[in-house]
Amino acid sequence: MRKLWICLAAAALTSAQEPASVLQNVCGKCHAPETVITPRPKAQWEETLNKMVDMGAKFSPEERTLLLDYLAATYGPGATRARAGARGGGRPSGPTLNGAPLDRHVVDPEAANRGRKVWVAECIECHGTSARGTEKGKNLIQSDMVLQDRYGSKLVPFFTKGHPMQSGRPSASLAKTDVADLSHFIHERVYDTLRGSPIFKPLNLLTGNAKAGEAWFNGAGKCNTCHSPTGDLKGIGAKYDPPTLQGRFLFPRGGGRGARGGKQLTLTITPPTGPAVSGVPVVFDDFDVSVRDAAGKVHAFTRSPQLKVVRNDPFAMHDQLLDVYTDKNMHDMLAYLVTLK
Repeated sequence: MRKLWICLAAAALTSAQEPASVLQNVCGKCHAPETVITPRPKAQWEETLNKMVDMGAKFSPEERTLLLDYLAATYGPGATRARAGARGGGRPSGPTLNGAPLDRHVVDPEAANRGRKVWVAECIECHGTSARGTEKGKNLIQSDMVLQDRYGSKLVPFFTKGHPMQSGRPSASLAKTDVADLSHFIHERVYDTLRGSPIFKPLNLLTGNAKAGEAWFNGAGKCNTCHSPTGDLKGIGAKYDPPTLQGRFLFPRGGGRGARGGKQLTLTITPPTGPAVSGVPVVFDDFDVSVRDAAGKVHAFTRSPQLKVVRNDPFAMHDQLLDVYTDKNMHDMLAYLVTLK
């Protein structure tokens, strides 16, 4: 819906109409524009327009400049029309997930560098160099308020209300622009934890107890009912590095890259009359089910109470273990598996 609006607006903005009229005429027929557009800084609007061009949108350089300026001015993070603050709470408009806006905070490197100065002067003693917290202050990387913040939308009210700062100054004395810069710096630290970050490095995962992992493997985990350290797991510790190995035993399905070890989900279908058939599912929903057998033939059925369908899932136990593992279990298991050289 948002993509459609941008493409239509690009064509309409060159007319003699005022931008507000264009917005209403193009979008208002079906919905209020505020429900379509999520607040974004100019850099992210430019990124969006580039994507639209890649998808086939056509407009002249002059039209692109006009559209970019209009979107940045009217629907930037500081524009009141782009915020749900007019409805209360200062929360950005647009879709949310668990209360957090789905639009991504795009970090401005220059703003983040300015925010670093605020951080060093007022925050670093309690929250640490990387915002991961100390004995004096919490880990902001995991803070719900930080993750919901967009360009100071949560931090400005927080500091205005009052929060201790290491300089002793009242937090309400911070300018809104300083808090916005601080938001860029903190979000940059958040993104540094992601694999896409240029400085991301997996931390040392080998913090568990190998003996405890072996005991869990052969005991409560019941892993030895399907696996053997001298059989299918022989040499697995030498084959993979710890981060990869952890991913493989926690999520053995392969993350969509195909079944591992030739194992995959199959279905056995027994119709009211005729022989049972087994194969890899092609369609499997509440209405229809079909499988492709070993010979490549597809067998299709309509679901009914008389049609018996049995799932043969070689990874079902691994799925169940995700609700059983404790953090200690996972680290102990990894410490044990890396010993299987």
